Amino acid sequence: MTRGFMFIFAASLLIMHLDCCSASFIGICYGRNADDLPTPDKVAQLVQLQQIKYVRIYDSNIQVLKAFANSGVELMIGISNLDLLPFSQFQSNVDTWLRNSILPYYPATKITYITVGAEVTESPNSVSSLVVPAMNNVLTALKKAGLHKKIKVSSTHSLGVLSRSFPPSAGAFNSSHAHFLKPLLEFLAENQSPFMIDIYPYYAYRDSSNKVSLDYALFESSSEVIDPNTGLLYMNIFDAQIDAVYYALMTLNFTTIKVMVTETGWPSKGSPKETAATPDNAQTYNTNLIRHTINNTGTPAKPDQELDIYIFSLFNENRKPGLESERNWGLFYPNQTSVYNLDFTGRGTADTTTEVNNGTRTNGTITWCIASSTASQIDMQNAIDWACGSSGNVDCTAIQPSQPCFEPDNLISHASYAFNSYYQQNGASDVACSFGGTAVIVDKDPTYDNCIYMRTGNNKTMASNTTAISSTPSSSSSSSSSKNEVSSLISNLRVLAFLFFLWNIGQA
Repeated sequence: MTRGFMFIFAASLLIMHLDCCSASFIGICYGRNADDLPTPDKVAQLVQLQQIKYVRIYDSNIQVLKAFANSGVELMIGISNLDLLPFSQFQSNVDTWLRNSILPYYPATKITYITVGAEVTESPNSVSSLVVPAMNNVLTALKKAGLHKKIKVSSTHSLGVLSRSFPPSAGAFNSSHAHFLKPLLEFLAENQSPFMIDIYPYYAYRDSSNKVSLDYALFESSSEVIDPNTGLLYMNIFDAQIDAVYYALMTLNFTTIKVMVTETGWPSKGSPKETAATPDNAQTYNTNLIRHTINNTGTPAKPDQELDIYIFSLFNENRKPGLESERNWGLFYPNQTSVYNLDFTGRGTADTTTEVNNGTRTNGTITWCIASSTASQIDMQNAIDWACGSSGNVDCTAIQPSQPCFEPDNLISHASYAFNSYYQQNGASDVACSFGGTAVIVDKDPTYDNCIYMRTGNNKTMASNTTAISSTPSSSSSSSSSKNEVSSLISNLRVLAFLFFLWNIGQA
């Protein structure tokens, strides 16, 4: 009895350990409904410069897939509603698409999710019945290629898929979608795929400001909203909406499906009646959202539950129809300058990430010099050769293979390190960050992981064995991070070794 108890106890420890190792991540939606966006190559550079590791696109554009090759960025790609009919009718259509549009670029381009259809219940055409047949065909194609365990298949939904979302415990799916939802949820449960939902507290406030306060929508509320059925306290509407989805799933006895937020955000500009669409509110919402997510606090009904989130969106998109706000959800303008300041680490204040306009420091903060995402590869290479050569006299050892600043192994990252070293060694003056127009001054510390960037007053850039606190990417805390995977693997092996030790004792 004692030996059996010891073994069961040790096994329980292992299960608990494995369960606690997952962590939430923050990604970005890269919509392209615009005619003035930078090329995919430049977008990929911008994403890497911002140290974003997860990107959602809405199709399988070949140029985008090529641009993100060998970047380490994980892509969620989409199959549009227009393609649901051919994808649901014939397996051969899906096989051809996978063979021609995906396999030539995988695994150099890391694809982890395929979304089949987008918010189909909001579509003017009745396409929802096509979703699950198309998903099954996509899964079959992935199985033929041996990728069904590496690429998950799901579909995205608006909050309109619910008939009721308040109180959260009364969350329920709209019965008119039952014919579509039941097989969909069965598919997700069987294949361990997430239920993907687009959550927009902005609309909840805009359309019901008499019921939803702005602070409650922005994660700034100082008072709670109580769910009368459960007694759970909600400090923001985002958590309440997520829990409404979970309760709707539980009502249908789907308790193992995880929820993933595939769109959320806040517009920075709107029509005259959209008074809440401001840069300040957008900055506040997304900053608080990031901090709330990476803290892994979960929701009141699902505490400590992993919740992966994609912010909408990377750029303002000038061809989107509708009110002015529809064209102003971006974190960046098409020229790749920031619409407002945002710290993806969730550790800084809301105004710590900005390029210093025209090289002028307006707030007296410490500044760094990094490579411009708009610079050409040739100009950047020439500049880094100059900085690391006898003219610039920068010690570029840290960006060599096996050194702390070598990864990510791309030109813009290496150039940023070299440019900043020269900049700091030469008085952090505006002139020291020109590099022929290939560099910009920022007031966000580019430090990441063990690569620590020099700052004014230091004579040497240090590489530390401890994790830097200033600008570690939020995504590096996710379960997909290679460092965390290694650490988790080592810990799991230790527990397994302990299990084996106890097993041997039990057999003695």
